[in-house]
Amino acid sequence: MPRPDLSADDLLPPPPPWRAFDGGPIQPPPPEDDAENTRRLGAMIVTTPEGGSSQEINLVNSALLLRRPLLVTGRPGTGKSALAYRIARELRLGKVLRWTITSRSTLKHGLYDYDAIGRVEAASINDGATGGIGDYLTLRPLGTALLPYERPRVLLIDEIDKSDIDLPNDLLSVFEDGEYDIAELMRLDKVQPEIEVRTADGGVAVVRHGRVRCRAFPMIVITSNGEREFPPAFLRRCLRLRIEDPTVEQLASTVLAHFHGDQNSLSWELVRSFFERSRRLGGLATDQLLNAVYLVTSGAYTEDELWDSLVDSVWQRLTEAE
Repeated sequence: MPRPDLSADDLLPPPPPWRAFDGGPIQPPPPEDDAENTRRLGAMIVTTPEGGSSQEINLVNSALLLRRPLLVTGRPGTGKSALAYRIARELRLGKVLRWTITSRSTLKHGLYDYDAIGRVEAASINDGATGGIGDYLTLRPLGTALLPYERPRVLLIDEIDKSDIDLPNDLLSVFEDGEYDIAELMRLDKVQPEIEVRTADGGVAVVRHGRVRCRAFPMIVITSNGEREFPPAFLRRCLRLRIEDPTVEQLASTVLAHFHGDQNSLSWELVRSFFERSRRLGGLATDQLLNAVYLVTSGAYTEDELWDSLVDSVWQRLTEAE
């Protein structure tokens, strides 16, 4: 990953000419979210050299340089989603925008939401007065990420496997053009060319002429569990990274990060036992190791009791749910 002592301004050269955008008006820098980063990644401590493979580093840097989405595949629990938070924290790119995909997700769900019913209800209560249309329009994660920021926003599109078959293709024009239209605002362009709307991270933004166009194309991390095939046109517009199961050293580094570097929390025997069990059972999620470490260090259970009962029962429940 890029060096944490440098910002995106130090590391990112200008984009390729075909990925340069000129949207405006320029948005102020996004809010930071150190608490969420720490919750997901642990304390920002020096980790082992095994913290990221050379392939992972090269592909993340290439996606940043080319301003292209990064499609991240791998077994559940290997840290695909965490990659977005690592990029945002190490490059100081602000709060991660997260769009969690379901079978009902559409492109518009990712771009913006217009509460027409709420506006009608407000009119009925207030004798026809509703306030501005911007009070009822909220940009969603993808729509917010495409606002004209000076530096890329980090957008996590999580578990795209769950989407309707059309969503990957529907994303293509947005990925290529770096812009989208808001029909409800375009109808008002002649009488109100600039309208203030709410954003997915709790802020506000000015939209001109009903169109949002980015300035710095966002760093988009798309996660997939490899459960489906994607259209060739979609794959062609993404760089692809597969995250392998973590090594013993990477697991130990994760434990130290989440326990604020406390060496007393690190039981190599427990980590190795988890690693072997994960390989034997076809994969365990890293958070299951963190749960085990927490229970052991709490003094409520011994390691033998934990592995013989708790972890085994948790794994069985996960298997049955799948």
